[in-house]
This record gives sequence, structure tokens and C-alpha cells, in this order.
Amino acid sequence: MHYQKFLYIFFLVLALNLSFFSTNKVNAKAFLIEEIEISEKLENNFNKDILINKGFKKAFKELMGKLIQSKDLDKIKSINLNEIKSMIETFSIKKEKFINKNYSLNLGVSFNKKKIFSYLESKNIFPAQIVETKFLFIPIIIDQSKTDLLVFSNNPIYKNWEKESKKTYLINYILPTEDLEDLNLIKENYSELENYDFDEIIKKYFLNNSIITLIFKDENQIKILSKIYIKNKKVIKSNSFENIELDNSKDLKILIDNLKTIYEDFWKENNLINTSIKLPLLIQVNNKDFNLSSKFEKTLDKIDLISSYSIKKFNKDFIFYEVIFNGTTKNFINIMKNKNYNFDTQKKTWILK
Repeated sequence: MHYQKFLYIFFLVLALNLSFFSTNKVNAKAFLIEEIEISEKLENNFNKDILINKGFKKAFKELMGKLIQSKDLDKIKSINLNEIKSMIETFSIKKEKFINKNYSLNLGVSFNKKKIFSYLESKNIFPAQIVETKFLFIPIIIDQSKTDLLVFSNNPIYKNWEKESKKTYLINYILPTEDLEDLNLIKENYSELENYDFDEIIKKYFLNNSIITLIFKDENQIKILSKIYIKNKKVIKSNSFENIELDNSKDLKILIDNLKTIYEDFWKENNLINTSIKLPLLIQVNNKDFNLSSKFEKTLDKIDLISSYSIKKFNKDFIFYEVIFNGTTKNFINIMKNKNYNFDTQKKTWILK
């Protein structure tokens, strides 16, 4: 009876407090982290606030995993709960379950972008734009002791690459299909793999980005040469790992995790936001078309490189926006051009065409 009474009181309090503890209003100036799963045993000392606080910490950790490079993660380890809460804009409880004396909930947390960027700037960390992308990934193991190539189904990295995944990963990898023609092409270029561009294989997949990973295996060491292509840009990275046995599942997982971290860091580095740059831009927008100004503002809201914007002045013909941009004018023009916005930049005040 005591336990049933406790359950009744718990769910009554839960129902009464849901409206006070959560909200689901989210705007475009926020980072939304969803599907945060947390649970705890339902005992006499159960405290829902403590459980939600655990969710806040978990959500913040996930956001940092998407925003910053692995080398900077140690800089934010000491953050306390109150600091995290100060950057939360809203949160919502999506699902709640009570099973076998365990209470679990699914949380969505919205973080204020400006406060997050300000916090990272105070830690001397440049965040990256959260840009998800696809990469063609071709791993090739070169067994130097046997003068042999492992490419598809007999390649443990190829077979296990997609098994290792994290919610914070921004790169979605596309592995090539087992193609005899491609295999023969790779074997034909065995002696020149470090210089071979793999263009004949890459072009079949119609992707702008690709990674060719050459894994040179000898007795005690694995050397890796990564040829990374982003559109027309090519970067080569070299890494080495000691005491890794590719036939050992634990070692293989460590190697794959390390490689994915290297590639995630590289992608973030290509999308860094330099929050120390505050470029003011004055932009004139036609005031006679309300939809134009409304659409323009929604576009600005979605661009992480835009620190802030405001209406400087307006009249019956035009609205004048002041935009603070974390980058160069060329970068701003290119970003907006990709979103179908063009400007006349001949004068100090730019004109939206």
C-alpha cells in the first residue's frame, strides 16, 4: 500500500508540474538537441529535477561534440550546471515511461546560440558551423609483408566502418559497392596508389567530397595516408598507430574511432566560425515587399556565422539592416549567393537586388 501511495503521489505531482518544467517553443537562433534519453530508479529519494539536470549536462556534451574539435573538449570539462542552465533557452519533455521501477524520459533542449558562442569565445575556442555532409569513403589496406591489397569484403575496416557511429558525427559515409572493375583498377595501380587520384572510381558516385584512406600495415605499426577531397580542394593527412592488430575487434574499434575523429575535426576546421571577427554590414532591402524582408530575416536567423542583426532605420521605401558577420565580406557574399541572394556592393550600404 505504501508503494502504491507513493506512485500515486509521484504521478500526480508529475502531471501538475509538467507545464512549469517544460516548454517546446524553439526559434532559429537556438541550437536544438533532441532525443536525450535519461533514466533513474524510482525510489523514495527520487527527484525529477536532478534527473532533468543530468539531461541538461548530456545535451550540452552532445552539442559540444558537434560544435568543437576534439582538441578543445578538455577546455570545457569543468563547466558547472549553473553555467549550462544559463545558456538554455527552452526545454521540453517528449516522452515519459515508468517500467520495472525505473523512470525514464526523452528530453529536447534548446541552447541560445549567442550565449554558447560567447561562452566558447571566453574559453578561446572557435566553434564550427554544424554542417552535415556526405563523403565517399574508400579504405584500402596494403599489407606490405605480403604485397597484398584488402579492399572490399576481405577488408575489416570496410566491413566494420558503419558499425561505429555517434550522434555527434557530422559526416555520413558512403562506402563503394563491391565492383570487380574498381578492384582491378586499384590493383593495376598498386605501385602508384599514393599518387593515383582514384578519379575513375570517385566520379561514379556523384559526390563532391571523398576520402581515400591508404592503410599501410607492417608488423608493429600502421601508417595511414588519407587523401581528402572537398569539391576541388585536396588535402593529405598522415597518421600512424602503434600496436594495432586489425584482426583484433577491440583494436579495430579504436582505430576506426580515431580515424572518424580525425575526419570530423578536419570537417569542422573547414567550417570554423571566427567569433573574434565582427564585420558590420549595412544592407538595404525593399520595404514594399513584406515577404522579401520576412524571408531575408529568416535566412539570416539560420546562418551561424551571423552574430546578430537589427533594423538600423526604415522609411516607406526601404529597410536598412545592420548585420554583424563572423567572417569576411567574400565569405558572406558566397553564403548568401548559395541561398539565392545577390547584392550591389558598390557603395557603403549594400543593396539587396
